[in-house]
Amino acid sequence: MMKKENKTKQPWPTKEAMEQVYEKKLWGTNNTDFYSGLGSHHPKIVNPYIEILSSFLTSFKSPLSLCDLGCGDFNVGKELVSYTKKYVAVDIVPALIERNKEKFKEDHLEFHCINIAEADLPSGDCAILRQVLQHLSNAEVERVLTKLIDFKYVILTEHIPEGDFTSNKDIISGQGTRLKKQSGLNLLAAPFNFKVVEVKQLLSVRLPDFKGVIVTTLYRFF
Repeated sequence: MMKKENKTKQPWPTKEAMEQVYEKKLWGTNNTDFYSGLGSHHPKIVNPYIEILSSFLTSFKSPLSLCDLGCGDFNVGKELVSYTKKYVAVDIVPALIERNKEKFKEDHLEFHCINIAEADLPSGDCAILRQVLQHLSNAEVERVLTKLIDFKYVILTEHIPEGDFTSNKDIISGQGTRLKKQSGLNLLAAPFNFKVVEVKQLLSVRLPDFKGVIVTTLYRFF
């Protein structure tokens, strides 16, 4: 008797979705092999972010160890490495990480291929996630959040609707963002109910040709 083929879908399809984004250039292209979209390249989005992160990182007497969770093509991260004691950049796409290893080399810089919803995260003082969680289902977001409490600081950037909206509508990982449902992530609201010591908005960027607003928030845990 023949065994039935196991057609159970993988519970976390994010890796395949992100690989397809880069292979098919769904976030656009600037004539490079990997391109992480306008959120990582538009000067009016990138420059204020680099300025505010640089200011934060240099405000400490001793440099912080930083984990960049979802580093993408590293167009932004490369501008922050010099302000850290150690910079660990991770992404879910193997070919992208291999490319970054070849292109960006510093003594205190590491790249790792990690699914942040499934694997243990590197240790560090601060984690940054730039427009990463917005692509994940609520179940995956929940799995990531349980690990972020190991960092003292988390700096989260999310593209959310402008004005009032219903928070945390669920999506299928890798299939767009909550914007299409007029929703966005609010980690302090249900179902996440993220517990933090301090919350501070660092940056809010609105562009005429962009729907919504890109908000960067600092969370402190201890």
